[in-house]
Amino acid sequence: MLGADMTDFRTRLARGDELIGTVLAFASEQTAECVARAGFDWVWIDTEHGPIDLACAQRMIQAVSPSCPAVVRAPSRDPAALARVLDLGPAGVIVPHVDSAEDARAVVRACRYPPHGERSAGIARAQGYGRDLASYLEDAHRREAVIAQIEHIDAVEGIDEIAAVEGLDCALIGPFDLSGSLGRPGDLGHPSVSGAIERVRTACRARGLPLGIFCPTPELAREYLRSGFGLVAVGVDAQLLAGASSELLARTRGS
Repeated sequence: MLGADMTDFRTRLARGDELIGTVLAFASEQTAECVARAGFDWVWIDTEHGPIDLACAQRMIQAVSPSCPAVVRAPSRDPAALARVLDLGPAGVIVPHVDSAEDARAVVRACRYPPHGERSAGIARAQGYGRDLASYLEDAHRREAVIAQIEHIDAVEGIDEIAAVEGLDCALIGPFDLSGSLGRPGDLGHPSVSGAIERVRTACRARGLPLGIFCPTPELAREYLRSGFGLVAVGVDAQLLAGASSELLARTRGS
């Protein structure tokens, strides 16, 4: 039965453990397995951007399970999209563009079965292909993390209300889209961007809501870990391969 790795991830997230992961953008279960074997605490499978479809996402989850929890970023916060992602059996779902408390409440309803929400029941990997349906319907809300992505100034303005929404397990900052919404695309060090991130951090700490962020570099990741971010995703598989291949060629040429 599925669940051991999922329960562990959500429990560790709620406990405030340091969870270091990375983003998987390649549609490849081999890449997922290779990266997971490095020892990451979790991996982020991205179906919002790039070529990964749901069938591939499931194979990637299977490739890293049970040793490495996989969290899938849904393509949207549409209830049907969220249900289909959760039916794959991930440790949790990252929901993009949660910009208000109303959005957050709708997300929780879409991700939880009655009486905790309005998610419709189906048969897929998460339910053991039907074998575990009854137990899954009863305790899925205790095993799967619902993570709201904070990536727009509107979400920052409403973060106190978002952080208070019952059923959210974490707020995850998307710094690049956030910087774009502030008119400073990619300028993560700009005072308006760092100020917005700090505002989210302060609000989540006040509410006791776990906090996460994407970081392009390990140096920035360590900085955020020191400041109380428990869930950190550092780098992207494409970035890792591009950097390593360029370095390999440069070293071979002696340049």
